[in-house]
Amino acid sequence: MKNLKIHTENMYLHYGSKMALNNISISIPENKVTALIGPSGCGKSTFLRSLNRMNDLIDSVKIEGNIFIDNINIYDKNIDVVNLRKKVGMVFQKSNPFAKSIFENVAYGPRINGINNKTELTEIVEKSLQNAAIWDEVKDRLYDSALGLSGGQQQRLCIARTLAVNPEVILMDEPASALDPLSTAKIEELIVHLKEEYTIVIVTHNMQQAARISDDTAFFYLGELIEFGKTKKIFTNPDKKQTEDYITGRFG
Repeated sequence: MKNLKIHTENMYLHYGSKMALNNISISIPENKVTALIGPSGCGKSTFLRSLNRMNDLIDSVKIEGNIFIDNINIYDKNIDVVNLRKKVGMVFQKSNPFAKSIFENVAYGPRINGINNKTELTEIVEKSLQNAAIWDEVKDRLYDSALGLSGGQQQRLCIARTLAVNPEVILMDEPASALDPLSTAKIEELIVHLKEEYTIVIVTHNMQQAARISDDTAFFYLGELIEFGKTKKIFTNPDKKQTEDYITGRFG
């Protein structure tokens, strides 16, 4: 596949004795939106978190197989996990702004990475807020608490915070599931815009959302990757009956 960004080979993941992912092989292209769909508990979020080694934080996890980003195996013992998580940013289901000002939320990552020059930080903050489509709403109150923003604004702020450390991949775990329809539309519009610069992998329960914003869709069921392909084909002419049953609402 041309311009491949993420590639997994025969990946298995266990929580203790329970298998959560069974032999996952998938190739995710660069500068596209890839949606992961499937019923609750089918392994979508587990797979997503394995792409920046967030699952390392769980004691009982055991991973086999390979995950490559830019042809580098991210589970190689020489990988710097901190650098990996800079390159592969994460936006969670529930927005989680820090109890700091809007400015300091976005400047936090660059500061940790050693950028303390006020002019440089100001530029990064402004650019990140602009890229997250929230600058016009917050530019006059950058030093107000981020906790005063609405839910949708907080989620876009968290996206700006992710962008501020200059990632290449953005993982999103149901980023709009807690938001009203208007805020959801803004997040979706933003995702489509961001793929020009970033590779985006998004877990969503909302089938219409996957159909609207993604280029490719992967259908997971009971820890297995049932089908992966162009979103239009998955939604209109899937190869597997299981995929069709899920998409048409016969189960899930």
